[in-house]
Amino acid sequence: MRLPTGDSLLVQIMDAAFSEAATSAGKLLVCKPGCSQCCHGAFVLNPLDTLRLRAGMDTIRVSDPAQAARVEGRARAWIAEHGAEFPGDVQTGVLGDSKIEMERFEDFDNEAACPALDPDTGKCDLYAWRPMTCRVFGPPVRMGEGEEIGHCELCFIGADKAKVAACEMTIPYDLEAELLDEIPLKEQTVVAFALLE
Repeated sequence: MRLPTGDSLLVQIMDAAFSEAATSAGKLLVCKPGCSQCCHGAFVLNPLDTLRLRAGMDTIRVSDPAQAARVEGRARAWIAEHGAEFPGDVQTGVLGDSKIEMERFEDFDNEAACPALDPDTGKCDLYAWRPMTCRVFGPPVRMGEGEEIGHCELCFIGADKAKVAACEMTIPYDLEAELLDEIPLKEQTVVAFALLE
C-alpha cells in the first residue's frame, strides 16, 4: 500500500508551519537535534503515519541497510519488552478499540524510547518520514476547536499566554483527514509495529 500523493504536500505544509512557529518563538523554542524527551512513550499512529514510516523504512533498506537493520532490531526489542502489555493484537500490531483497551493505552509504555531514536546520537533515524505527532511537538498547538494550547514543557519557559498564543502552529487537520479517507488501511498502531515489514 502506497502513501497518497498528497502526503508530500501535507509534510511541506507542516514543515513550513513549524518553521514559522520557530521563527516567532525565537529562543523560547528550545527544540534541537539531540533533544529527545519527546521521543519517549508510545502514541497512536494513524494509517497515514504508518504508511509514511514504512516508506521511510523502504528507503533506508536500500540506501543504508545497516541503519535499517539497527532500526528493525530496536523495534523487535521494543515489541519483545512491551508486547505482553500491548493493548491490542501483538501479532498484527493493531491497537484495540474497546473502551478497556483505550484506557489501558493511556498508561502503556510512557517511558520507553521510540525504536526510531538512535540512542547514540539522540536523533531520529526516520526524521524525514516522522509521524504528525512528532512534527507538532514543541511549538504551541491547539489539538481541537476551543481547546487550550499545549506545548513542550521544556519550551516557552517564562513566556506569558499572549506570547505563547502568538507562536501557535497551525495544523492542516482537514488535509490530513482527506488523505486518511483515500487509503483503505484504517487500523491504528504504534511506531514499533509500523517499522517492521
